[in-house]
Amino acid sequence: MTPYQKLESAFRHAALIDEATGFLVWDEAVHMPDQSAESRAEQMATLNVISHETLTKPEIGDWLDAAETAVAEGSNAELDAWQRANLREMRRSWVHTAAVPADLVAAITRASSACEMVWRTAKPKGDFKATLPTLTEVLRLTLELGQAKAAKLGIGVYDALLDQYEAGLRAADIDVIFADLAAFLPGAIERAIAGQAAHPPLEPKGPFPVERQRELSLKLMRQVGFPFERGRLDASRHPFCGGTPEDLRITTRYDEGDFAKALMGTLHETGHAMYEAGLPKAWRRQPVGFARGMALHESQSLLLEMQVCRSREFVAFAAPLMRETLGVEGPAWSADNLYRLGIRVQRSFIRVDADEVTYPCHVILRYRLERALVAGDLALEDLPGAWNDGMKELLGVVPPDHTLGCLQDIHWFRAGTGYFPTYTLGALAAAQLFQAAGRAIPDLRATIGRGEFAPLFAWLREHVHGKASFLSTRELLEQATGQKLGTAAFKAHLARRYGV
Repeated sequence: MTPYQKLESAFRHAALIDEATGFLVWDEAVHMPDQSAESRAEQMATLNVISHETLTKPEIGDWLDAAETAVAEGSNAELDAWQRANLREMRRSWVHTAAVPADLVAAITRASSACEMVWRTAKPKGDFKATLPTLTEVLRLTLELGQAKAAKLGIGVYDALLDQYEAGLRAADIDVIFADLAAFLPGAIERAIAGQAAHPPLEPKGPFPVERQRELSLKLMRQVGFPFERGRLDASRHPFCGGTPEDLRITTRYDEGDFAKALMGTLHETGHAMYEAGLPKAWRRQPVGFARGMALHESQSLLLEMQVCRSREFVAFAAPLMRETLGVEGPAWSADNLYRLGIRVQRSFIRVDADEVTYPCHVILRYRLERALVAGDLALEDLPGAWNDGMKELLGVVPPDHTLGCLQDIHWFRAGTGYFPTYTLGALAAAQLFQAAGRAIPDLRATIGRGEFAPLFAWLREHVHGKASFLSTRELLEQATGQKLGTAAFKAHLARRYGV
């Protein structure tokens, strides 16, 4: 075997271990009893260490050097463009993995699992202080991990944490984009709320039984094209998409007083799943075959939820299904009212329930806070107060308790520092991609209004899903949309939908 072939074998082995760990994470969120957390943490820590050791054996670095030298000298002419891209992504993955010692991998896995279990109990009670001991340990280990990666990558600690989720992403890039949004959004929010005030939507009256909500979600997932022969829908405390392209796992959470929360959350996660399902089979379990990054991943979920499923065309198609499945009728269930309900702009406390105009403010807040935590400019004990101050500044509201405040998200409690910015970067990318798809498919909105999603997903498979990690995010967006990532398409979308 050539050095490159040996690398393919090693990375495939590690990917299979990571897949098994992913299903343990899914089971932990969906089925596992709370008292089983310690045992599960040990299982996941062991698998994570095995995966880590697979990719940090001394020969991995030697094989990378040999394969790259052969390419540079022209003696690896048999490697095609995808294989060369795979070699590039192997190097990136190896640098991130080898930077971190195995004992730190095990420690952060155990600490995150323990912290999540505390968070599950503390969140409903609004008891932030109860999380401090475990959250302090998670943050300490996250910083240690970030420092180790920063030293290898030659960048700052926060940039190293960002790079885990989006290759090449830097805080300096985010600062420019978020400054633009922070200047634009307050006025846009004011104008959107004022414009909607004269014609407020009617509130559909519940309760909406979970069984009927689930049935509605399943119907619309099928309409979109979710492959149930290799996927399923379950419930968890925090909605997510996991599994593999061959075994897609979506979770949602239900509220019997508000059917739209679960429905839109499910469609959001379906966007993630459709991206995974569309990745190239020929490159499964190789670094080049993975989704490009979380900004692009979030673009796919937000494209489906925000650009498509909150559009007037989609709601007109879905309204009869909603009425039939939920067993409801009346003016509140007209397509026009449901559309206005779905795009209602409100200053609210919860990020995952926020409308698309105020949503970036929630992300900007978390970005500012986690940067301050990483820099040592904010103590964990002061996080709730800083959170409330930030909410007042950005959205003009203050959460009445920590359940609606700094305890609402799982990310920091699962060592996910650096992830939050990808949500809003994903929203910007979603607007650009949908705009480009509309140019390529002139009757795109009409097809959505007929419940036909094949044209859109065919375009996405060609320009996004099928590219996997062959291109950088910047290159992919520029090829697909003709422009680099920016705010213009997002602002144009908000102007079209909300008149801002």
